Amino acid sequence: MAKVFVITGPSGVGKGTLIRILRERVPNLELSVSATTRPPREGERDGRDYHFLAREEFARRADANDFLEHAAYSGQRYGTLRSEVERRLAAGRSVVLEIEVQGARQVRAAMPEAVLVFIAPPDPAALRARLEGRGTDTPRAISERLRTAELELEAQQEFKYVVCNDELERAAEELERIVRDELDP
Repeated sequence: MAKVFVITGPSGVGKGTLIRILRERVPNLELSVSATTRPPREGERDGRDYHFLAREEFARRADANDFLEHAAYSGQRYGTLRSEVERRLAAGRSVVLEIEVQGARQVRAAMPEAVLVFIAPPDPAALRARLEGRGTDTPRAISERLRTAELELEAQQEFKYVVCNDELERAAEELERIVRDELDP
């Protein structure tokens, strides 16, 4: 049976890296491509990394209930197109969503059967180091992301699964085990 896996946690915690490893190890999982109003970063392509939408288009689609979840984050809007998920589930394929905590809560409300996994950092200093190391955000944006992360870290207890990304290989193995156990109960 196809399932929806929601991978959430603060910005910079390593969600994308863990999902990339997970999909290498469990290749039948498909990644849902999120929509965003933020501009593409160097090397990102529309439809592969994100669906890059103008603010007006995003608002129109939100009003039309085209999103399974959507939220504002660091001055931009992000969301999961309902059609992205429903098309895959209808074809019997499990889907992975990489979204922030607000969105994870919306998915849980809309799809209580979804499997939610919170990725936690070993400590807040690790988040700062990762965000700065990416080199993709301004110091102001990093500060905003860290303020948001403080609130998101308080939400860990809301999730059935919490994986601490203190050591990448160990965290990847734990995430893989969770997914395989949920797919093969």
